[in-house]
Amino acid sequence: MTWQSAIEEYKAHLKLERHLSDNTLVSYINDVTHLRRYAEERHIAPEQVTVEDLQLLLSQLNELDIAITTQCRFISALRSFYKMMLIDDLVSDNPADLLEMPSRPKHLPDVLSDSDITAIQATFDRSLPDQERNYVIIEVLYGCGLRVSELVNLKLADIYAEEQCLMVTGKGDKQRWVPINERALSLMLTYIHQIRSHQTPKAGNEKYVFLNRFGTRLSRNYVFMFLKEAVRRSGINKHVSPHSLRHSFATELVQNGADLRAVQEMLGHECISTTEIYTHLSRQFLRDTIEAYHPHYRK
Repeated sequence: MTWQSAIEEYKAHLKLERHLSDNTLVSYINDVTHLRRYAEERHIAPEQVTVEDLQLLLSQLNELDIAITTQCRFISALRSFYKMMLIDDLVSDNPADLLEMPSRPKHLPDVLSDSDITAIQATFDRSLPDQERNYVIIEVLYGCGLRVSELVNLKLADIYAEEQCLMVTGKGDKQRWVPINERALSLMLTYIHQIRSHQTPKAGNEKYVFLNRFGTRLSRNYVFMFLKEAVRRSGINKHVSPHSLRHSFATELVQNGADLRAVQEMLGHECISTTEIYTHLSRQFLRDTIEAYHPHYRK
């Protein structure tokens, strides 16, 4: 099998069998294409790649100071690629299975307090349609714990107002129910009926909830940019992205005693281990509390 045909088959496998999101699919194909370039320079066919070849390639990534998270995804892509090759009887074993995942850095993400959210929202001039929409977006991201990609792809038909729930399509096109609080729901419906209803969506964008002034679906980058500007205006000295609002949503739940499995379901995490970071955040919160208020910790 040539590299070209192997990658084409892998792309079809990811799309039809793994149901990965478009972003993840592109990343995995790019990772395997990186391996292809490395192998073709050495005249190595896909079925001839050894674990030693993969280790050498990973060492090169290390030297380039590639982020640990990117290296982990790279290994996952290689494992997935050779698992497909194994299923198709093109290799006798999976050389990527012997690769060790690099240790992920143990750091706590910046989280926002409720007062931080209020300060960010206070920077919007709500008399302006675009800024009222952005105000609502902050409320929905923080109130529902959505990924930014889930928010920009949210459709009018995904809002179940009577049940106070959203049907959210997450990674791999997996759908889940997410409760929406009364305030966030009211703001969203008001935006739809009083602002969005006066817009003429461009063809193909009629179903999306949040539109820009040109009548097209918002981009992920736009949400990043307007949030960054709002944080700057608020004077909050934290590294904030739309994902920070998701982190803050989950942290508030866990710190206040929510069941971890329920949080996992609402966030759409496939593995409970991904959700468990919030138990570490909760422990840090408890430690910070006791250090602040116990007399022996202040000595």
